[in-house]
Amino acid sequence: MAGNTIGRIFTVTSFGESHGPAIGCVVDGCPPGLVLSVDDIQKDLDRRKPGTSRHVTQRQESDTVEILSGVFEGKTTGTPIALLIRNEDARSRDYGNLIDTFRPGHADYTYWQKYGIRDYRGGGRASARETAVRVAAAAIAKKWLREKYGVVVRGYLSQLGPHEVPFKSWDAVGGNPFFSANPDVVAKLESFMDELRKSGDSVGARITTVAEHVPVGWGSPVYAKLDADLAGAMMSINAVKAVEIGSGFASVTQRGSEHGDELTPEGFLSNNAGGILGGISTGQDIVVTIGIKPTSSIRVSRRSIDKRGKPVTVETNGRHDPCVGIRATPIAEAMMALVLMDHALLHRAQNADVSTKTPKIAASAKNSPKSAKSAGVTKTNSDPHEA
Repeated sequence: MAGNTIGRIFTVTSFGESHGPAIGCVVDGCPPGLVLSVDDIQKDLDRRKPGTSRHVTQRQESDTVEILSGVFEGKTTGTPIALLIRNEDARSRDYGNLIDTFRPGHADYTYWQKYGIRDYRGGGRASARETAVRVAAAAIAKKWLREKYGVVVRGYLSQLGPHEVPFKSWDAVGGNPFFSANPDVVAKLESFMDELRKSGDSVGARITTVAEHVPVGWGSPVYAKLDADLAGAMMSINAVKAVEIGSGFASVTQRGSEHGDELTPEGFLSNNAGGILGGISTGQDIVVTIGIKPTSSIRVSRRSIDKRGKPVTVETNGRHDPCVGIRATPIAEAMMALVLMDHALLHRAQNADVSTKTPKIAASAKNSPKSAKSAGVTKTNSDPHEA
């Protein structure tokens, strides 16, 4: 199977299945000298791991990471970093009824047709379990980006099913199981998920990810566009069906006089472009929003076929997230960080000595009425799209 590596200079190759002995990855291209420990990685894994609330799968995985190589005396050596996470609570018997059938909306059917063999236990390689190693690898990228450039990558739930979640404050994100940036709506989301879980059905979500303090100039204008790589990385996340950069689909109804982010000596007046123009970062916040489909593994009876093409009815029991988007915020952050790390190193390799006489303007002009017109976020004192 090809297609398990992301990146050009900073590369991550993942391996493992949902119900195998372990999952893991090899991170190559990390610069030497970065102080790195298990604790640096574990804190992000703990944000993503299952069983953290009643609203997600009750599979009990500690997601304890092991660093097998690439770190010596507490620092990265520049050699490949191998990370391992052992599976501790797989219940393969829950998937016995899927040996010869296919879940509607899942990769079961396409995987079987492509490879002619399928690990049906928890989805095998197609399981969202694999995303844990992305989060582990990205913890390294996040730390390097923060220490080298001051880049901060963080995200929040901006919609759960029919319920939009207006941004209020970054301080709220870590204080609830939904990664909501608005504490006022958490009780409503709790009630909604309790009813959904009882029904045996599932729902989708929208996640917004923001990278702050990204320098101007990262990316390329043709086949290595920063936004194209971000979109591809986000689409590689299980269940993601849509990606928006900046204003995204809202730009369809905007006029050019509104959408174009005007420049002043004090800074940009808006950020409809989501921090990227012509595939190259502007120095503004990079804003990416993803749409996640409803979970395919549900208790509701649905029509499908078996391996012989005969009609069957499928009900999926076991432990599943009624909304995979609830745990997706750290995963979206991870994919953004991996892409930014790769582009930072690409830029350093070719353009580190480039300079111009044009001053680098501020990310946004202060007190501008347009400065918060990005990705539908209402301006507050903690606006994620302000510099």
